[in-house]
Amino acid sequence: MSHKVIVPIGPYHPLQEEPEFFQLYVEGERVVDIDIIIGYNHRGIEKLAEDKHFDQVPYLVERICGICSSSHPYAYCLAVEDLLGGEANVVPERALYIRTLIDELQRIHSHLLWLGLAGHFIGYNTVWMWAWKYREPVLDCFEMITGNRNNYAMFKVGGVRRDIKDDDIPVLKKAMDDLVPALDLFRGAVMDDPVIQARLKGAGILTKAQAIDWCVVGPTARASGVNIDVRRDEPYGAIDRLNWNVIVEREGDVFAKTIVRILEMYESVNIIRQCLKGLPPGEIDADVREIPAGEGIGRVEAPRGECFHYVRSDGTNRPVRLKVRAPSYMNVASDKVGAVGGTISDATLTLAAVDPCYCCTERVTVLNKTDNKKIMNGWDLIRLSQEKTRKLEESLKNGRL
Repeated sequence: MSHKVIVPIGPYHPLQEEPEFFQLYVEGERVVDIDIIIGYNHRGIEKLAEDKHFDQVPYLVERICGICSSSHPYAYCLAVEDLLGGEANVVPERALYIRTLIDELQRIHSHLLWLGLAGHFIGYNTVWMWAWKYREPVLDCFEMITGNRNNYAMFKVGGVRRDIKDDDIPVLKKAMDDLVPALDLFRGAVMDDPVIQARLKGAGILTKAQAIDWCVVGPTARASGVNIDVRRDEPYGAIDRLNWNVIVEREGDVFAKTIVRILEMYESVNIIRQCLKGLPPGEIDADVREIPAGEGIGRVEAPRGECFHYVRSDGTNRPVRLKVRAPSYMNVASDKVGAVGGTISDATLTLAAVDPCYCCTERVTVLNKTDNKKIMNGWDLIRLSQEKTRKLEESLKNGRL
């Protein structure tokens, strides 16, 4: 009679860039259940935002994730602009195009990073090195436009902080032209390689029904045949002025997730080219100085899926409440079904296939195990931390450590 064996993955593991704990229950080589345990890396971003000026919060929230560090400030700015009357009524036309360009450059950078890591995970280090090589010119474009390779500090309520110079446009166009042959290389390497197909096809299948039941977003949903994309469904920036396609696959396995991301990069190149061609003259900032009382929401299609920000204002210069729901918060939970039924080796690929960002996912709550009631709030946790710090300082002072 078979019995379950626990195989731990994490909280520190070579396949995870951040601490997270997946506890696999296996029978032989087959995964029959999985526990997902988070809470190793909580930083209190939402609480910190309450002590920041409205114009300082974009700098804070873009540090939620370094890979998609324009999605969070963009969603936050959209939320504030929502209570101001909407992005289209507040933000100058030129800034809308620059916002969209930055957002799509970020998508390419993020997808290339994921593709490189995916190649490394399956032992295809050629793809890893290719991805890193062709990601560099994208980061060079960011550095030229914003001064930074990550954490771009471009977004602000009412517009963007820096303009795109006329001299930069030919450089950006050439970078996109040079990127297309690289994308052709990746598409050929993945779609024509029988070894990659044998390794990825059928692994970590998430059916369309399961994707809907688990409310997954982004490439994880679109790879399972769920035709959703915030850019199309609730347009922002200049995206509704441009021609592009939503990429949808139906198999729901790791291979489909890979194809979706590769093909999405072609669409991002197409969008960026149109932004550069249609970039209108004018101002880049509405110079917003007063935030009225009210509530607003912002939705952005981050590289991993819908990034959602909620902001409440009482009319002062600081948000009363900021609530963030990042795409990984939705997608990671789907491993509960995606990893079950496969082998242990497939499970590691499945966990990585949703492109998880655990810093985006972290939440903290303390429960009484007997009745599941909260026994600590935010201030309780702060006081507990201060008490531990005080005791540590006393121990150091008295020579007990």
